[in-house]
Amino acid sequence: MSMIEVKNLSKKFGEFTAVDNLTFSVAEGEVFGLLGPNGAGKTTTIRMLCCLISKTSGDAQIAGYQIGDDGTASLAIRKLIGLVPDNIGLYDELSAYENLDYYGKLYECPEDVRKVNIEHFLTMMELWDKKDQPVSNYSKGMRQKVAIARALIHDPKLLFFDEPTANLDPESARVVRDIILQLKKEGKTIFINTHNLAEAQRICDRIGILKTKLLTINTPEELEKTVWGSKTVIQVEEVNDQILAAVRRYSPKDLSVEENKIVLSLTDPQKENPDFVQAIVDAGGRIQYVTQLNPGLEETYLKVIEETK
Repeated sequence: MSMIEVKNLSKKFGEFTAVDNLTFSVAEGEVFGLLGPNGAGKTTTIRMLCCLISKTSGDAQIAGYQIGDDGTASLAIRKLIGLVPDNIGLYDELSAYENLDYYGKLYECPEDVRKVNIEHFLTMMELWDKKDQPVSNYSKGMRQKVAIARALIHDPKLLFFDEPTANLDPESARVVRDIILQLKKEGKTIFINTHNLAEAQRICDRIGILKTKLLTINTPEELEKTVWGSKTVIQVEEVNDQILAAVRRYSPKDLSVEENKIVLSLTDPQKENPDFVQAIVDAGGRIQYVTQLNPGLEETYLKVIEETK
């Protein structure tokens, strides 16, 4: 079942197109990541889906409710979602407990539910013992944890994170990632905007790359395969014409030589690798190692973005 359905969604600010004709879906219980450079339209997309700004054209549904339909649909969507924005926006003079209690009241959570949820989420964030301190005294990582607790206070089905670990130290960033993975285990659907490619690869089930238009979308592993294909690297003691002629007889999709590395683009490496290894050995080559070329998400992302320039 889809939690988010987006079809031909666009947003213009005057003559400037911030988001152009997006179409994608996010399944219930999925962690979906949206990657893109600054100004790509990631935050604008989240703001439309959260009913904070209007769309220009196209359609989007959150759990079956149409964004931009009327006030009733927007209110229903807001009750279903939690948002952790890039600008945290807590009330600094209030304590963590008071911040969460205030937002719980805004979401019309009954008092007994608020008390249970506040204690649960502040304990999860390891902040319960500091619950009565003004958040102005908190570190960036602690404030981010309070913002996440605030987004969860009404037990939403869908969570939006806009750069959840930006400006955090490595330890705080790891805690936030662990929280996101724990929320996934609890069945939450999670939509993340991020510049952190390693983070996206670690926690996202699927990734979309956005640059005003949606350039591609898939699992991190399939994105790498789609962009780069399957490449085998065979390191030999010395590459010569006889070895290359033997390799070419098996007709690889692509062949390149980097020093003493033979790089092959193959359809099915598991089936084809033994043939190429045997051909090199028969041609007198001494193989030092065989490995798969795995460029990683960062190289994949940069290649996709570069191809749009």
